[in-house]
Amino acid sequence: MSGLTGTIDTSSQVDLSHHLSTETRLRQANPMKAIWRLARRKADMISLANGDPHYSLYPIRKVEFEVASIGDDVDDPVASWRTAGPSAPSQTFSTTTESSPGKLPLKTALQYSAGAGLPDAQRAVTELTNHYHSPPDHIATLTLGNGDGVAKIFRLLGDPGDHFLADEFSFSSLTNAPLSHGINWVPVRIDGGGLIPEELERILSNWDSESQGKRPHVLYTVPCGQNPTGSTLSLERRQRIYDIAQRFDIIIVEDDPYYYLQYDPLDFDDSMADAPFNFIPSFLSMDIDGRVMRVDSFSKIMAPGMRLGWITSNPLFHESLVHMTDSSTHHPHAFGQIFITEMLSQAGWQISGFDRWVRSLRLEYQRRRDVFMRAFLRDVASTGLASADFPEAGMFVWIKVDIERHPRYRTGVQTEGSLAKTNVAQLMEELFERCLDGGLVVMPASIFVTPASLKVSCAEHPVEDRLNFLRTTFAGPEETMEPALKILATVLKEFFSSSESAKA
Repeated sequence: MSGLTGTIDTSSQVDLSHHLSTETRLRQANPMKAIWRLARRKADMISLANGDPHYSLYPIRKVEFEVASIGDDVDDPVASWRTAGPSAPSQTFSTTTESSPGKLPLKTALQYSAGAGLPDAQRAVTELTNHYHSPPDHIATLTLGNGDGVAKIFRLLGDPGDHFLADEFSFSSLTNAPLSHGINWVPVRIDGGGLIPEELERILSNWDSESQGKRPHVLYTVPCGQNPTGSTLSLERRQRIYDIAQRFDIIIVEDDPYYYLQYDPLDFDDSMADAPFNFIPSFLSMDIDGRVMRVDSFSKIMAPGMRLGWITSNPLFHESLVHMTDSSTHHPHAFGQIFITEMLSQAGWQISGFDRWVRSLRLEYQRRRDVFMRAFLRDVASTGLASADFPEAGMFVWIKVDIERHPRYRTGVQTEGSLAKTNVAQLMEELFERCLDGGLVVMPASIFVTPASLKVSCAEHPVEDRLNFLRTTFAGPEETMEPALKILATVLKEFFSSSESAKA
């Protein structure tokens, strides 16, 4: 696999060109970028072509990064970095304007570049992807983070009137993105184990193109630590979903920012920390057709402000993504590319050091999860008014409120413009307001509902009757977890003891 030039063997891949949107088919390659690709034929070409500022006029001569040490002398790099402060073991890598072996010089990194990213940075994330997923015949395209990557994929594949599939509760910032392009969502039921394959198959098998329009051809899903529910797809479910995607010719958009934050399923057993841990195989790792577009990001494992990620896809989709980027956002964040390239280089952490860091990081977040869940079980679940599953990945706990126990819970409710048969939505809105009044901010389930096309809304089990959840996180300051959960417990007890008519 080249991973950079696109000159790889694609004979084993299925022709997926029919999935490209009209916008993608009509888009022309940026002619200036095309000339520069031709110019790379010779190393000693003299350029009078581009209006590139001369690197000697950059007011930057050197960039230096002091990062956590991941040497063998540090048992737990994340714990050491977090607790020791300025005295924590560290290492430094840097780059300057001039070229040097194994370095990405500033005169190259800070100049205009291709939409796919700087070749050195692209190579670094390609090697990282190969290490964890070993995808056949795929190429990496750098992005400005997951949001940028997913939004571009939606435009790449979607025409006005198309239907895309997604988890029925999903990250609203991204599910809102394609609505202005005329793309409709078809929500798929999920449970504690994530997207339900049988529900996906049922929707596709029963699709009536005459009354519902063209059958969905894209599935957007977050397989690890799903936001907001915290659910994680098992290997068995992933294999089943991929089989369904093959049978119904579906492109899987695997948005996986929490992949490296996977946890042991068992609770409170410290001996598990020394046991070998294997990450669940991704959709990308099982993709033989080229129908998986995987979206990765450094936001959750390095820093969100870095705004750097990458899409791994088949060569056809990669080329179209590059054309889109060359005529829109252009190349990704230069300093982020410098950092990642240097970090993964021989002078930096290398992939082995990166692996040490993310495995240490997952244990830190697992510890925070356990602190949160201990407090939740003691203070909130003990009320008998709410429950939650232990998340096996990510940063979120999806708290289920036993709303049917509320004295004002009603069935047989009919609201104009809604399929709801209960007053769950109204009660949960009131509970959210009471949390705010009590000094606690949580995220109500209602803001994560994937907006459904009226043609495919489920009247039998409307999502409006299943809004009795709150999204909470254990990623914030550890010292606030216990006070926050005590507030939630108090609010729940007061709310359930209330018999006033209020908003319900």
